[in-house]
Amino acid sequence: MRAADEDDGSKDATEQTPLLTNRDPVPESEPGEQQVDGANDDDEVADKPFPVWQVVVLCYARWVEPVAYFSIFPYINEMAQENGNLADTDFGFYSGMIESLFSLTQMVVMILWGKAADRFGRKPVLVLSLVGVSLATVLFGMAKTIWEMVLYRSLAGVFAGTVVTIRTMLAELSTSKTQARAFSWFAFASNLGILFGQLIGGALASPARLYPGVFGNLRFFIDYPYALPNLAVGLIGLSAVAVTAIFVEETLVKRPTGDGSPEAAGPGPQELSTVELAKSPGVPLVLYTYGHIMLLAFSYTAIVPVFWYTKVHLGGLGFTPLQISLMMALTGFSQSVWILFVFPPLHHRIGTNGVLKACATAYPFFFAFCPLLSLLLRADTPSTTMVFWIAAPILLSLGCGVAISFTAIQLALNNVSPSPATLGSLNGLALAITSGVRSFSPALFSSLFALGARSQLLGGYAIWVLMVLLALGFTVVSRYMPDYDEMKRRRERAEAAAR
Repeated sequence: MRAADEDDGSKDATEQTPLLTNRDPVPESEPGEQQVDGANDDDEVADKPFPVWQVVVLCYARWVEPVAYFSIFPYINEMAQENGNLADTDFGFYSGMIESLFSLTQMVVMILWGKAADRFGRKPVLVLSLVGVSLATVLFGMAKTIWEMVLYRSLAGVFAGTVVTIRTMLAELSTSKTQARAFSWFAFASNLGILFGQLIGGALASPARLYPGVFGNLRFFIDYPYALPNLAVGLIGLSAVAVTAIFVEETLVKRPTGDGSPEAAGPGPQELSTVELAKSPGVPLVLYTYGHIMLLAFSYTAIVPVFWYTKVHLGGLGFTPLQISLMMALTGFSQSVWILFVFPPLHHRIGTNGVLKACATAYPFFFAFCPLLSLLLRADTPSTTMVFWIAAPILLSLGCGVAISFTAIQLALNNVSPSPATLGSLNGLALAITSGVRSFSPALFSSLFALGARSQLLGGYAIWVLMVLLALGFTVVSRYMPDYDEMKRRRERAEAAAR
């Protein structure tokens, strides 16, 4: 999920062109189409050097959020059970509740952070968010009751302004030639954060028990066994605070108004209500598509570890923990290759909508292959087992290519922003939808998988039929994405008429 874009005050983006901050973008058309008049007026802006240092710093700040979010996953169930004195059958409910409330909190505040970034600037919102999430993470490690865990995790959700702000800043730093590269780095930083977060959580939780020679005599780590990973993540977060405060440059350009007060650069009205923004041309469809893609992503992420672990005769693959780890590593590696090396040239060749259509076509096949792989193992012959171990890694590596739809839909979102002044708010609205989907989809879809396995509905594969149907919904809607070139021309005509 990443994007490109802002523009200053006179034009908006085309299908492959981000909105720039101070100058009009080069109006690019879909591959194979002729550019609109005036396409060469801004060649200098489109060809400006890629801002490597600024993008690297922002990607480091981006890395912190998934580190903080995923670092608790290795020990959250154990921590909940110990803090609440829970039975073995109950801790899953409370750990799920903690994560759901975190996502719900994010959903409530995300739009507010987007509006704050549009009003007060990107950099102060980013720094404040990083400070808040760092401190809330440290406090979570000190929690001794279930309700303290809920409180501190929800507090971390309150400071959810990092992602929306970084996306907006990368968009404003991008040009038509650098947007795909910038957001590929953004996506890669997120994947690294997921990896390092879980490594930190797993390696540093309960240090007095795991490393008695170092921590065994330290009373603090005996009383607070989950403090160390959270302290480590908190220090990482504070390092990002220092780096962003010192090195990040503000990307929201202000211009003086008639009364001398600063105003965000950009065309049209500077303030749109959330409802007005959501009703702007092209925005409703792109927001819906954004939510649909996130639903596919979160549901698959919830199902696949259970699917891999579930016994073959129940509709799974019967993997061992080591095999699951290897498959997860392959998934992470494959996604990184697609994001870093395939997406930028593919986007340059077929455009944002082209990438979305390609992913929408691939999604149903990707989901359909999962039960077919299980059927190979169910046959339980040497030949089918050999075919499985040859086909499974290849299909998983190729199927991970659908992950580039996250970046493509972010570019589409920025391209339909009514003006640069609303880009932060629009990203906030999209991420609020994401948080809402994440608040219920993991529990819902993992439960549906368990229900199908228990009842053996359709041989235990009923969940994959549902997933294919959901993916086909994305296939259909991807055919109706907005024409960004036409939207740009309409906005220009409306601006000319207003003048």
